[in-house]
Amino acid sequence: MGKNYPTTPQEVQEMQIETDILIIGAGNAGCYAAIEAKRQDPSLRVTLMEKAHIDRSGCLAGGMDAINTYIKKGETVDSLVKWSREQAGGLQRDDLYKTMAELLNQSIEEWEEWGLPVKKGENGEYLARGRWDIAIHGSEMKVILAEKVREYGCEILNRVVATNFIMDGDRVVGAMGFNIREGKFYVIKAKATIVATGGAGGIYKPYTNDGTDSHHQIWYSPFNVGTGYAMGIRAGAEMTTFEMRWCAVRTKDFNGPIDTISVGYNAAMINARGEKILAERYAHLGGDKAPRYIRANAPMEEWLAGRGPCYVDTTHMTPDQIKDLKTDYLNERPSFVLFLASRNQDISRDPIEIYGSDPYIVGGHTASGYWIDVKRGTTVPGLFACGDVAGGTPNKFVGGCAAEGMLSARGAIDYIKSGMVSRINVDESLVEKEKNRVFQPFVRQLNVGDGITPLEMEERLQRLMDEYAGGVHQFYRMNRERLEYALKNIAILKEQAKFLVATDLHELMRCNEVIDMIDVAEVLCHHLLYREETRWPGWQTRMDFPEKNDDKFNCFVNSRKNLETGNIEMFTRPMEKLVD
Repeated sequence: MGKNYPTTPQEVQEMQIETDILIIGAGNAGCYAAIEAKRQDPSLRVTLMEKAHIDRSGCLAGGMDAINTYIKKGETVDSLVKWSREQAGGLQRDDLYKTMAELLNQSIEEWEEWGLPVKKGENGEYLARGRWDIAIHGSEMKVILAEKVREYGCEILNRVVATNFIMDGDRVVGAMGFNIREGKFYVIKAKATIVATGGAGGIYKPYTNDGTDSHHQIWYSPFNVGTGYAMGIRAGAEMTTFEMRWCAVRTKDFNGPIDTISVGYNAAMINARGEKILAERYAHLGGDKAPRYIRANAPMEEWLAGRGPCYVDTTHMTPDQIKDLKTDYLNERPSFVLFLASRNQDISRDPIEIYGSDPYIVGGHTASGYWIDVKRGTTVPGLFACGDVAGGTPNKFVGGCAAEGMLSARGAIDYIKSGMVSRINVDESLVEKEKNRVFQPFVRQLNVGDGITPLEMEERLQRLMDEYAGGVHQFYRMNRERLEYALKNIAILKEQAKFLVATDLHELMRCNEVIDMIDVAEVLCHHLLYREETRWPGWQTRMDFPEKNDDKFNCFVNSRKNLETGNIEMFTRPMEKLVD
């Protein structure tokens, strides 16, 4: 082990920072929160804490080829709210969705003003790619956003991994973390804190995992491992709807997006017999307009029924369309073009094979995340949430996460101006305890020289969740006995975390991340176990409760960790419609 960085807590240099608003995560939502905070009050000190680099961090690091939610002419805020609720199986926070939708177009139009190329039709209007989608050239969209954050004078801490919140009694007053280049430990005190760390990927074993180096060949950003959720769980924050997982249809063996083909070029899903899966076999569930969970689950059902493999049918496309399709992929998944070339695949003759992804906890696509109010305040005073980490608002996607970032900034400023934070008291003994916890894998490696690597523990977690908590290899199916088995073994993993070892700062980050993943997996299993129905087939398929049960479960399933007992407590909250 080299000595270019500290290897024991005693050697760690501590960095103390005070700020007005701390934003954890400098992805799409976090950047928009920072920009909006400075627009509302330029005198505020706004600090972003990012474990990667702001120019290429978060889900937009590699770009996008479309914005999936934009209110076009003929549509309204209310029509979007209603559509989203239908897509979510009837379960969403209309109050949250409505306030987000009211800012949706503003965020996209501003992005264009800042330099994002948006495709336009002959009439000069945004080029539609479906009812709510618009097409973009988005390869540099994150760089554009990062530059705007710098223009507003925000403080950016790149390569700093968040590990836990700083608590003053029951309030969040900042966060702690460490720099993965230098090993410095950061203690950032803040009047208000916004968590924007994204969702949780990598908890389940992906179908591409070959047992060696493919643990993170997944659809979702592999760097978003649920740290923001885990920090909130450990602080006693209320979480909602983790059981509404996101499982997507992807190009098989590559994890490329399918909407680019199916929505953008009207390519139908077909099974091995050439039958149109949605239009013919799932017409009674809405066909091509069926909710997203039906579309995601349909190819898996075809496999189970002996009618797989499944495809998106590109054989009807013209040469110009195929060229345009490949150009779109070069915008978002450039290696997909190389993937096709490596297989010598001519998609005008051979359709593109598809398959289901492993499950993710993603509040920008489903309703999973923190339970928040309309100002995006969590149940823990001083803590706000936005983007993929915020719950209750499915189908917000890129534009909605940006809008929610703006709302969280406004909520944080209102909290500061309310006088709730007159003085921040930090128990230094708790800071020292956290520093010791974070760097313990280094100490263990030095003293013992052997233990469990984070990769080994992650592999065990992924296999456990895949086999017993409804992973893709089990065709998303689960029952009480399997989930209870998963929880029993998650408890063992939590106990074994004390044997984690790290030999460098990157591995130290992975040690802390796998602990976060286990904490999220535990809460997820409790949610999956509590909802005794099947509301979203594929996303949440209970073999022992195969039907939807509106009488008992037309509500939100929520959880909170009891900080005295350590137990995860489950309960429900009612669902209220604002739009009919």
